[in-house]
Amino acid sequence: MEKTTLMVRCQRIGCDATFSEDDNPDGSCRYHDSPIFHDGTKEWSCCKKRSHDFSLFLEIPGCKTGKHTAVKQVIAPVKKNTTPPPTAVSSTNASSKDTCSRCRQGFFCSDHGSQSKPVNVVDKSPNLVGDVSAVNNSSVKAPKPKKIVDINEPQICKNKGCGQTFKEKDNHDTACSYHPGPAVFHDRMRGWKCCDIHVKEFDEFMNIPPCTKGWHSADPES
Repeated sequence: MEKTTLMVRCQRIGCDATFSEDDNPDGSCRYHDSPIFHDGTKEWSCCKKRSHDFSLFLEIPGCKTGKHTAVKQVIAPVKKNTTPPPTAVSSTNASSKDTCSRCRQGFFCSDHGSQSKPVNVVDKSPNLVGDVSAVNNSSVKAPKPKKIVDINEPQICKNKGCGQTFKEKDNHDTACSYHPGPAVFHDRMRGWKCCDIHVKEFDEFMNIPPCTKGWHSADPES
């Protein structure tokens, strides 16, 4: 009788691959440490890579390597120091405000402790027709070439909450379990708008069961 290989999902944050105990060499897992959430920015404490978009944040490749594990990781999200900056503004601070993108756009900046002067808006209404045609011309983009994939080639599904390895020959309209999203972060709660489930801990958020069935997709933008 042929032995059945039991595949389990890796519990490390940033990996989400499936593996078996018989095929789990050192270095096969790429993962991250704790995430940091601050002022709408998501950042990995280990490699300091960040993103405002949660989907792009989860796609940042892991910076650490090791073996896969089926043991649920206990994660304590790292909080950034929210101590307000000193009120005295030095010449260096004033110079950095001039180059800070948030200050230059007129938004409140926690790094510099004050709101910069508003940005002057130039009225271009007399040349509205020319501007509209220029916008229309710039918005026309060449179609993205469709990637040709062998039906037996293993691919990783990029749908939110899935991450499974699949082959196109086995793909069908209920093969994938995923979240259509979007992810919601509000008042220290994390959840999915699609299924209206919200939790406090990041690892609990990552383990919320997908609520939708569909096709696996290795390239959601196509």
